[in-house]
Amino acid sequence: MELNFKHQLGLLCVTLLLPVLCTSQDSFTCSRATYYGSPDCYGNPRGACGFGEYGKTVNDGNVAGVSWLWKNGSGCGACYQVRCKIPQFCDDYGAYVVVTDYGEGDRTDFIMSPRAYSRLGRNADASAELFKYGVVDVEYRRVPCRYGGNNLLVKVNEHSRNPHYLAILILYVGGTYDVTAVELWQEDCQEWRRMRRAFGTVFDAENPPRGDIKLRFQLSGNAEQYWVQSKNVISSDWEAGAVYDSEIQLG
Repeated sequence: MELNFKHQLGLLCVTLLLPVLCTSQDSFTCSRATYYGSPDCYGNPRGACGFGEYGKTVNDGNVAGVSWLWKNGSGCGACYQVRCKIPQFCDDYGAYVVVTDYGEGDRTDFIMSPRAYSRLGRNADASAELFKYGVVDVEYRRVPCRYGGNNLLVKVNEHSRNPHYLAILILYVGGTYDVTAVELWQEDCQEWRRMRRAFGTVFDAENPPRGDIKLRFQLSGNAEQYWVQSKNVISSDWEAGAVYDSEIQLG
């Protein structure tokens, strides 16, 4: 009976210590990852973030859907290093992925595109073995997004209709920042007006201001939160599909 009690106590200690070990070493968190089917191994252009084709090809298609890291859509565009934990198959660095979708699996934090999932392996043969597992134990940490000098871009969503309805999505958010809010300048009231987060990274407003539109973004990250204003405006003749360079460089 005494041995059984000690054994049970030991198991309890291991159970309690495991999450601590997973989160303390190099700031990695333990979880699980799987992959989704894709005819071309790239991302899903209809992902819940609202990125469209950008969500398919950004980061060369090394993308993922998340659940707990979704953060009501503000987790869209975040970048993570994900590495699996089977020594004979798993690459030491693992995969660098961008969040472009929402997805829930069997106790998984990441549902990865096939391209991203294959990068977990040491080589092609190892990756093939990981695909056979279907779901693997991983550890992950957030890392800065690097977009090769691209500024933060604002794209007018396809459902926008000038002048009655404006919806925008935010692209190329560098560093480790989340866009938690967007406001537009209401000239007649001389005040900033909050846009609604419609879904994912899409923000919208009914009856937006006439004329050129000024925007500012609330950024959260690195234990701080602040507003930054776009150096360019959305021109008064805006239309669906138009892209505007904010001239904001994050990284």
